[in-house]
Amino acid sequence: MGKQTPLSTSFELPDGREVVIETGKLATQADGSVVVKMGKTMLLATVVSSKELNPNQSFFPLSVDYQEKFASVGRIPGNFFRREAKLSDYEVLICRLVDRAIRPLFPDGYMYDTQVIVNLISADKDVMPDALAALTVSAALSVSDIPWEGPISEVRVARINGKFEVNPSRDALANADLDIIVAASMEDVMMVEGEAKECDEADLIEAIKVGHEAIKVQCQAQLELVKLVGESATVKREIELPEEDKELKTFVESFSSDRILEISRGALDKHARKNGFKEIEEEMKAKLLEEKGEEYFEEKEGLAGEYFGKIKKEVIRKMVLNEGKRLDGRRLDEVRPIWCEIDYLPAAHGSAIFNRGETQSLTSLTLGSKVDQSLVDTALEYSYNNFILHYNFPAFSVGEIKPMRGPGRREVGHANLAARSLKQVMPEDQPYTIRLVSDILESNGSSSMATVCAGSLSLMDGGIQIKTAVSGIAMGLIADGDQVAILTDILGDEDALGDMDFKVTGTANGICACQMDMKINGLPYATLEKALQQAKEGRLHILSVMNQSIAEPRPELKPHAPRVSKLTIDKSFIGAVIGPGGKVIQDIQERTGTVISIEEVDNQGIIHVSSSDKEGIDKALAMIQKITFTPEVGGVYDAVVKTLAPYGVFVDFFGKSGLLHISEISHSRVGKVEDVFKEGDKVKVKVIGLDQRTGKIKLSRKALMPKPEKREANPNER
Repeated sequence: MGKQTPLSTSFELPDGREVVIETGKLATQADGSVVVKMGKTMLLATVVSSKELNPNQSFFPLSVDYQEKFASVGRIPGNFFRREAKLSDYEVLICRLVDRAIRPLFPDGYMYDTQVIVNLISADKDVMPDALAALTVSAALSVSDIPWEGPISEVRVARINGKFEVNPSRDALANADLDIIVAASMEDVMMVEGEAKECDEADLIEAIKVGHEAIKVQCQAQLELVKLVGESATVKREIELPEEDKELKTFVESFSSDRILEISRGALDKHARKNGFKEIEEEMKAKLLEEKGEEYFEEKEGLAGEYFGKIKKEVIRKMVLNEGKRLDGRRLDEVRPIWCEIDYLPAAHGSAIFNRGETQSLTSLTLGSKVDQSLVDTALEYSYNNFILHYNFPAFSVGEIKPMRGPGRREVGHANLAARSLKQVMPEDQPYTIRLVSDILESNGSSSMATVCAGSLSLMDGGIQIKTAVSGIAMGLIADGDQVAILTDILGDEDALGDMDFKVTGTANGICACQMDMKINGLPYATLEKALQQAKEGRLHILSVMNQSIAEPRPELKPHAPRVSKLTIDKSFIGAVIGPGGKVIQDIQERTGTVISIEEVDNQGIIHVSSSDKEGIDKALAMIQKITFTPEVGGVYDAVVKTLAPYGVFVDFFGKSGLLHISEISHSRVGKVEDVFKEGDKVKVKVIGLDQRTGKIKLSRKALMPKPEKREANPNER
């Protein structure tokens, strides 16, 4: 039962802001529940883990869901149902940040269904909740009886005006040139993800160290909360873990080890290697059936397969450490063979193929207008995004069959990493909505990094003036005691059997983004430094290959790509351009075949006109200029005579009407207007006066005509 007065501890961030952790008040029927408060921001995390083991479970069934309640900022959701629905991409990314930090700390063989739910229940718009989510979950796990090797926490580290800040405000973060989230325990860094404006490796390591020091304070606060909770948190539940069948494991090992090593040394391609391992496993099981009988085999078949997988992993790891040899025959620091091709899709606005080993990305570029921007509608943000990157991973890319169900969390995460990498080199003032789509057609590891490379090539092929090319590389690690092997450009198998997956993207000048996940405890900073240096060498090698296809952006867009022209008008004309119910702007678009967007920025109207037809753009601009035209005193304009009057003529120019008085028609006296003009005549006029109150425009024709020379008086004419 919840208590009105909860148990709580607190700590201060390096800048003195207080963070409070409390438990015992809300959601007490969960195995663990915690509320974290910072200013007006409050997050509630609950954890529940089943006490009954699913005997058929072959992997740890952990689910993490983070959701922001719109009520936390006093908003009603804008969707049709007016309620929180499917998680946004932003919420999915935070789910992944938490999952990757906590998952490695559950016991090996823990197969109990476990669910983590985090809700933002109150929000301060200037406090970034993503850096508090893992802290809240860690505290909830720590005060529960669930076995878990925490606590951990996550912090954001940003470099703002040359200084590292921990969990800066949203406004301050806008000025950061380095922005990462670090997850760690008291002893070890476990995860890093973030972006930078071409920082060097030493800066990234320094940021990680700053984050780790802050995390130690947060972990200590959680330990103090555990002490306050007492036995229900300090005594963990007993769990059923599978006992090792030493006899069976010895059988599998003696039958398989040497044959696994032979296949591993063969430098085979992915499918040949996979088939080779599968053949060994099937023969091992056939031998087991022959020697032990059908009843024993039926009972132990699944366990024999599990042992085979573990032995395969051990054999390959030892081969890499002892022989410095990899599954495909490469050196530890060698990048797989690469080929690139641009302009592959003739109808796209830009395209590229990036092929590295058995991983291939076909990426297309599409240029759109302002109306094509994607809407970002979360509890804390309502905005539009003009740079979109989508990543697709169909089952055929790995030779499998799987229903097409739309992008999952993995696809969202990989797209985000590639997008934040390429954003660092985008031109600051570009009028297009840009969409990149990476379709992974083959995969054997590092497909997100292939997306970065293919995306960079596509942008350059499409004539988008990015600052410089970007490439990406995934680094791996195999460690056993003092033996350490850092692997450049890892395969899918190496990712599965290794101890680290460290993705680094960047230009020739520095790092643009990174994503590191550790599967073991204890990564020395010296090893991290070496991995980053090896990643830099690989990154530069990839860039050199990419530059052979295209070294700098094309000077022009593709002929069939849309062009965008920008026009700035006085904000008072915005309504006139749009018209009642949008009739005017819709009419212009229909008559010119263009797409027009208009917005108010800094008290001005900014208009973008988009079309692949230059004539249509010019026609639309002329129509808008006619609506928004404001004559200036001294301005000279081409006009058309519309009405004749005894005292002058009324003329039209750029949608305006003005009076050309009879006295301003000519330097010589004009008796009748009809002697000079008729309706429809063209005449050049100069504005000589504007009445701001009435809007009347005074015009002159004679001001543009040379004055007649004065005739000197003849004395004989007196």
